[in-house]
Amino acid sequence: MSDAAQPTAAEVRAAAEAVKAALDRHLDAVERRTGDDDPDVYEAFNALAAAAEAYDERLYDRYDEVTPFEIPGADDSLPPYAGPEEPHALSVLIRRDYAVAEPQRLLAQAQRITDLDPGVDDADDTGVAEHTLPVVGSSVHAALGVLFGEYEPDEIASRHKEFGLEEGDSTLWVSAVDELPEPGEWLSTPFDHADPQRVVCRFDVSAVFDEEELEDDLDDEDDLRPAP
Repeated sequence: MSDAAQPTAAEVRAAAEAVKAALDRHLDAVERRTGDDDPDVYEAFNALAAAAEAYDERLYDRYDEVTPFEIPGADDSLPPYAGPEEPHALSVLIRRDYAVAEPQRLLAQAQRITDLDPGVDDADDTGVAEHTLPVVGSSVHAALGVLFGEYEPDEIASRHKEFGLEEGDSTLWVSAVDELPEPGEWLSTPFDHADPQRVVCRFDVSAVFDEEELEDDLDDEDDLRPAP
């Protein structure tokens, strides 16, 4: 970082003061907590995490020093689990992002599917409605509809390059629910009722993790090099 972009000593000091204030707020919230899942404690925790991260960044940028502690950031944490100890039902919420990296490959694959299976408009005996596949032509929108209508999400994930797609971030949340909803109950708003406090476990995939691991590996290599 250039000298012009470095934080000033006053900015580093202000960030340190913000950490002190956040510590006081967090302790105050803990002392006044009304239960294991007090929202004031959770808010104070996130504020402390944000203040500590900001101070750590400014301290490093200005003085090339780091703090001896690490508080997980708000984006990397979930609130305390508040669901049943023995869940009788689960909801699995999945998000996967893709970039359309090769539109022509996507169009060709979708056209091949429509040529092989024009589809019908009736529901089969599994209760899954089948629809006439759209004419693809040069429409990426129609091609995506064909692709995701033909293949299961896991198959698309494993074959995304074949379909001209490039993976982005993905996440999977396993959430405890009291009982299975009635058939069709949530289909119009499938993700509106996700409760972070009922998440049993989650799995995130992102290129940012690969970058962090690479940086850690490079740092380890630097540590192993003999001093000049």
